[in-house]
Amino acid sequence: MTRRPKNAYPLRPPRERGTWRAFALAALMHVLLGFFLYHGIHWQNSTPAGAEAELWTEVPDVPTPRPVPPPPAPTPVRPAPQVSDEQADIALQEKKRKQQEAQRQAELAEQQRQQKLQAQQEAEAKRQQQLAADQAAAAAAAKLKQQQQQQAEKLKQQQLAQQKQEQLKKQQEEQQKQQEAKQKEQEAKQAQAEAQAKADAAKAAKAKAQAQAQAEAAKKLDAERRQRLAAMQGMAGGEGSTGNGLAKSGTGSGAGGNAASPGYAEKVQRRVRPNIVWSGETAGLQTVVAVRCSPTGTLLSATITHSSGNQAWDDAALRAVQRSDPMPQDIDGKTPGSFTITLRPAA
Repeated sequence: MTRRPKNAYPLRPPRERGTWRAFALAALMHVLLGFFLYHGIHWQNSTPAGAEAELWTEVPDVPTPRPVPPPPAPTPVRPAPQVSDEQADIALQEKKRKQQEAQRQAELAEQQRQQKLQAQQEAEAKRQQQLAADQAAAAAAAKLKQQQQQQAEKLKQQQLAQQKQEQLKKQQEEQQKQQEAKQKEQEAKQAQAEAQAKADAAKAAKAKAQAQAQAEAAKKLDAERRQRLAAMQGMAGGEGSTGNGLAKSGTGSGAGGNAASPGYAEKVQRRVRPNIVWSGETAGLQTVVAVRCSPTGTLLSATITHSSGNQAWDDAALRAVQRSDPMPQDIDGKTPGSFTITLRPAA
């Protein structure tokens, strides 16, 4: 091997003294250790001498223990070969280089481990951030959904309340319409009743006026007839004549003094009796109503000439006669001018 000049190793550490002595002592100690170990094991494995004896009792069959084989002899340690100072320096430099390389590898591995750990921590932090973001998004979505559900429920309740209000309003409108219709109907009935009352009053006034006119005409005719009768009696009689000239008019006598036919009273009874409205007592009630009519049957007047003593029955009888207007005509096509009607309630 070519020896390098001394200035080729400027950083070489100083040479240590006693290296060969140390190697020699180490080799000697290994040799002595191996020698003691060999003889110590061989002495323990020596077989002791046995003695023979006869036994008259039965001895159990026990297998004879086999002797333990001795361990293999230790390999003697070879003494380290002697090397030169230059080879020792090279070996030392190589060892330092390997140590530096191992340290550099260890530092690089530690750096890679730190980088990997940092990357894992960053990934874990990102994962935690993403998880927190996902949880926040899920919570926000749940809160939004809950708010939407609450708004929908509130809107539904408002719609139900509005529908109830509309139904109540419709019911109130229907009731109001019914009340208005009922009120209008009542007003119409009242107006009709008032019109009927006015018509009845006008008719009664007209009939009264006609009756008064006819009464005045009848009085005038009676006065003229009395005068004629008085004149005739004065001409025919003498001093003994009374000059009264009044004849009693009976039931069914006409304006001109014509008597009614025998069946006329039954016609009047058939006309008046359906108009009697009475639900009270019937015993002992009898009312006589005097009637004046025109030749066409129009009722001019109706008055009670004989009361039954019961005012309600007298009023019912008079209303029945008034409702029977016009009165039926006789067989000659005319209605008697005056006659009386006797009314009794049906039993």
